[in-house]
Amino acid sequence: MNIPNFKDILQKLSVFKNNLSLLVPVIIALVSVLLFVPTQLMSSKLKKEVEQQSINNGGRRIKTLETSAVSRQQYEMEAERQKAHAADANEIAKLAMQGSRRELLSYDIFPVDPNGFSGLIFQQYGQNYRGGIDKMILSVNGRDCPTDAEIQRGLENSSSSSRTRGRGASMMSSPRGSGTNLYGGSMMFGNIDRMIVDEMCKDRAKSISVYVNPADISGYEYWANYKYDVKREDAVQDCFYHQLGYWIIDDIFQTINTMNSGHDNVLTAPAKRFMGITFTMGLKRPRSGGGGAFRGGRGGRGGVQKKQQEDADRPAYVVTAADGLSESCTGRYCSGDIHVTHFNFSVIVSTKSVLPFMKELCSVKEHQFQGYPKATEPPQKFKHNQITILESKIGSINPNDMTHRYYRYGDESVVSLDLICEYIFDVKGYDILIPETVRKTLAGEDEKKK
Repeated sequence: MNIPNFKDILQKLSVFKNNLSLLVPVIIALVSVLLFVPTQLMSSKLKKEVEQQSINNGGRRIKTLETSAVSRQQYEMEAERQKAHAADANEIAKLAMQGSRRELLSYDIFPVDPNGFSGLIFQQYGQNYRGGIDKMILSVNGRDCPTDAEIQRGLENSSSSSRTRGRGASMMSSPRGSGTNLYGGSMMFGNIDRMIVDEMCKDRAKSISVYVNPADISGYEYWANYKYDVKREDAVQDCFYHQLGYWIIDDIFQTINTMNSGHDNVLTAPAKRFMGITFTMGLKRPRSGGGGAFRGGRGGRGGVQKKQQEDADRPAYVVTAADGLSESCTGRYCSGDIHVTHFNFSVIVSTKSVLPFMKELCSVKEHQFQGYPKATEPPQKFKHNQITILESKIGSINPNDMTHRYYRYGDESVVSLDLICEYIFDVKGYDILIPETVRKTLAGEDEKKK
């Protein structure tokens, strides 16, 4: 390889010493040559990138957008969608309001007449309350098991009973522990009598769809011999709270009716027995612990709640957590939009019907409405869905226990289902009915809550 002779190069370039005017053009030419090559390379690369990224991809995007471009009427379609969403929201609010517009036991009390009225309307209210409960029981083909008196009369009238004892009263003297007492309690039977009693109980079970005793329903005994011996405001308030309870009880019986639809009698029906309902459970049980046993019904066959408990056993608004029968998993309390109350009730159902019963209890139900303040409008069919289960407990059944000795539930296994539930009222739906004393109570408790 020949190494350039720089002296020769310098000698050749020395010509510029004598011709300086040629030096500048030469330098410019050399710089131009040096810049031309990379410029061409960069230009070629840039052109290629533009073709690949901008023209080709951009062109494809433009063609895609041409096929999926928003039409000129898109804003109109969006407006229709927004209108539909608003209609849905309004419909939900309307349904919630309709859910609390229910038939009244008396249209002479609510809303309160400022001019006053006779105390006889409270006695009429009590009759309407009891009559409504009786209709609910009739609608589900309900009746209680045979009473001790009915059992005794049946044994006295049976020919076998006459042959074995001669007197019906002797059935009361069989010694405990002799092997003749199947049921326990005050009445003890021999083998033949036991068979007769069993047949009497089965006959009752075959003739009804569910066991119900109205004395187990809160308020029924309270209004039996009601006397208007309190201030009018207190009597109105009492009627108002029992009206709320009546609506809740009606939902329970609708649930039983739906569950037992298509079944001939108690022996095959899913819902066997309505044990009772209470809005206070006597004394509120602790939030933690075993819980579950229904505490509002009768302690034994034929007994009735103590009057002081019955007096207080009506719905109460849940304004704070301390007012509820159970911890609220929903976190809902009385506010300007909704009112909340709790209730506890117990039923005996077939084991396989526990979940279906709970589902049906919380399902949509129907009612008729003819207007407030008087029922003067054409009947309208409204829907309501106001129940949420807060707490549940399932218990086993001992058929020989005093609570069940005259009841026959069929061949399938059964359990007691004890529920604590929440009931919601839409304030706008029934605001016109709320007595002033109730408003003041809610307002005072709201202030304490704040």
